[in-house]
Amino acid sequence: MMSRGLGPSSETRNLRGVLTLTEIRQQPELWPATLECVAACGLKSVVRERGAIICGAGTSAYAASAVAAGWANALAIPTTDLLLYSKQELARVAPDFAANGILVSLARSGDSPESTGVIARIQKMFPDARHLAITCNQNGHLARSPRVKSIVLDPRTNDRSLAMTSSFSNLVLAGLGIANGEVLTEQLPHIVDRVKSALPDFEMAAQHLAPRMPTRVMVLTSAGLTPLGREACLKVIEMTAGRVTALPETFLGLRHGPMSFLRPDSFVLCVLSSDMDRRRYEEDLLRELRQKNLGHLIIVGPPTTASDLAHDFIPAVAPDIPDHLRIPFEIVFPQLLAYYLSLALDLDPDNPSPDGVITRVVQRFQLHEGSDIS
Repeated sequence: MMSRGLGPSSETRNLRGVLTLTEIRQQPELWPATLECVAACGLKSVVRERGAIICGAGTSAYAASAVAAGWANALAIPTTDLLLYSKQELARVAPDFAANGILVSLARSGDSPESTGVIARIQKMFPDARHLAITCNQNGHLARSPRVKSIVLDPRTNDRSLAMTSSFSNLVLAGLGIANGEVLTEQLPHIVDRVKSALPDFEMAAQHLAPRMPTRVMVLTSAGLTPLGREACLKVIEMTAGRVTALPETFLGLRHGPMSFLRPDSFVLCVLSSDMDRRRYEEDLLRELRQKNLGHLIIVGPPTTASDLAHDFIPAVAPDIPDHLRIPFEIVFPQLLAYYLSLALDLDPDNPSPDGVITRVVQRFQLHEGSDIS
């Protein structure tokens, strides 16, 4: 069963991490507005066209991967890669985009150097390409870029804390909503109710786990949930200032070397598939980990999961929809786990990098004009 412990004290809430905790908690309140915002734009026809590239940097790159999985003809490429592609390379990697493409840029602030730099570069390389931006900041450079149609989400999604939490889930939901609006609109009320009901228990479980202070965390997923694993690991690394190492991996990929990463005291966060056939493979792997005493298994799964395999079991909040649509919702518990690990290390989750190693918006750097644009 889900672990229970003392809830967060009022002192903790008032002194450290209040922004991050508020931004994690507010997510189910914001999701309906995000879907409504997307529906009002009438962009469903975009996903039926060939040649869509969906991009972002850091957390927004993982959001782009999650969105691309829900589109029929989309390719996710981080802006940090796109900025370095030559025209010839991009035409080879994404020939449909070169012929008649649309670039979909995802960003919280829209003020990172890559956000606007990639658009300017693509506009020069492919003048006929269309541009769509989904952003949380109406005042950002991305939202105000010329020849870019912008979807600006509720300003509350523009997280003020360093780590993206509600920004991530709402950017993913917005992108998925363009292609999967009907399914998500039908399912969202039930999911919102589940998340709201589960939040107190999620917090108690995360607070109970955090004092164990693992030095290593692994997040296991299968195809469809891979971007969630990457984002969950980034949250752990960001909020613990790198003091906890986190590695994403697939269930079946774990046996091919990465299992050596695990120690008996490692946290293994296992986000199980909603597909029963995939789950058989996942549960076989969990039995192997239990036999080898590798890691403290924290399983996020549907009620039908063999919960006896878990050291801690967290009920999935969206177990009835395809995996690629679950990412905005199942990320909530990993966010809370990262938050409480940060507090357990005596860090401030709102600003876990006080020395400025990382910042909320990537600092400006030189953008070099390539010779291959024309």
